[in-house]
Amino acid sequence: MATATFAAGCFWGVEIAFRRTAGVLETQVGYMGGATQAPTYRDVCSDTTGHAEVVQVIYDPNSVSYEQLLEVFWTCHDPTQVNRQGADIGSQYRSAIFCHDEEQQRAAEASKQALQDSGRVRKPVATEIVPAKTFWLAEQYHQQYLEKRGLATCRI
Repeated sequence: MATATFAAGCFWGVEIAFRRTAGVLETQVGYMGGATQAPTYRDVCSDTTGHAEVVQVIYDPNSVSYEQLLEVFWTCHDPTQVNRQGADIGSQYRSAIFCHDEEQQRAAEASKQALQDSGRVRKPVATEIVPAKTFWLAEQYHQQYLEKRGLATCRI
């Protein structure tokens, strides 16, 4: 098993995109990248902690590659937006890849450049690629939020 962590706006829709990916064994939503210890949803939504809403993905690298997970990441949000996704505004909604090792760092950077060069996006890719920090698990009611409500996507 391996771990990957992605921030792509509100974590509810991002989580469901990864849960639907073959080879993904588990997902958890939470917070990463900030300074506050043990932040709550309320803390993170204040846009003062520096955390992003993230999805931590546990996957089987024999079934799905990190590069395939990166493709899910690029297609489940607009990576050209800065500190927002749709109507959600704030640094907690930024686009970020939190790398757990140098191999992920290299793959993420190559994938970002390939996306930029592909012509699929018209603006610069704003996604930050940074080392993973402490993952703070979000409150239980956020875990698999959409599935618990019988929803297939976020309707923002």
